[in-house]
Amino acid sequence: MTTGLDPAARTAVHSGRGEDLALAPEEARRATNEHYELPPEVFKAFLDERMKYSSGLYSSPTDTLEAAQTAKLRFVAERLGLRGGECLLDIGCGWGSLTLFMAQEYDCEVTGVTPSQPQAAYIREQAARLKLSGRVDIIVGSYSDLDIDGRYDAATMLGSIIHMPDRVAVLRKVYDSLRREGRLYLSESCFRSDEVYREFADRPGTKHVTETIFGFADMVPFSCLIESTESAGFSLAALDDLTGHYHRTIEEWERRAVAHSDRIEAVAPGMTEPLVRYLRTANAGWGYTSKHYALTAAKSRLGPRETQ
Repeated sequence: MTTGLDPAARTAVHSGRGEDLALAPEEARRATNEHYELPPEVFKAFLDERMKYSSGLYSSPTDTLEAAQTAKLRFVAERLGLRGGECLLDIGCGWGSLTLFMAQEYDCEVTGVTPSQPQAAYIREQAARLKLSGRVDIIVGSYSDLDIDGRYDAATMLGSIIHMPDRVAVLRKVYDSLRREGRLYLSESCFRSDEVYREFADRPGTKHVTETIFGFADMVPFSCLIESTESAGFSLAALDDLTGHYHRTIEEWERRAVAHSDRIEAVAPGMTEPLVRYLRTANAGWGYTSKHYALTAAKSRLGPRETQ
């Protein structure tokens, strides 16, 4: 599997902490697209029935992946304070699991943003099938380049900011997209500390994930994301450690990828091996070099209130 980053850009990616990266958002988008523009059949082979490509939320040892992913979507809605009918911006909407869920279960008007044409086409098909087309709008492009107005009550970024070099600029744009007291839910995988980041960012296993699989990703310590969120003007409302939940999620993804390797190879020959290696590499690092956190933040000068 190749990527869209040229050698000079690759060098710039790992020259230092994220704020020092010499990579334009458009370069990052092109590099990242190779992974997310794989045929949907690849992802259907190892994800849950909603095709949710982020951590689930497990409440018991007997929970299925499908149950865990539904619980996670309800958790996001709870963190955002959704009661029904809100206007939601889903940045990096993937295969539409959150976009469609919030439109169907909470009657939200949802704008999903993805750089991938196949993802956009898939979500639109599903929205039509579920009779949600009137509440779902999908925009194809890099969020950094889009003209988004300030009408949204809430925004979500599940595993997407890792692909965006200029985090502060992106989060300031999210801030401007929200109404007063609007909320942001952001989750991301990260190195557990700055020291670990500097030691492991250039290791072969890390590069297999950030460059070979994703094209471009900068898995900075979560403290960098908190700092960027605060710099954008947000007030932090909640911080959740989801590391154990993601470990179990990826275990199930790996099991399904191996069991359904014939389906993967039928549409993307040679993809099973790097995919499984990526999943095993990710799971080997949890708690040792990496963590998975989620933050909830509010567009409020006074900080989040108990009641809205």
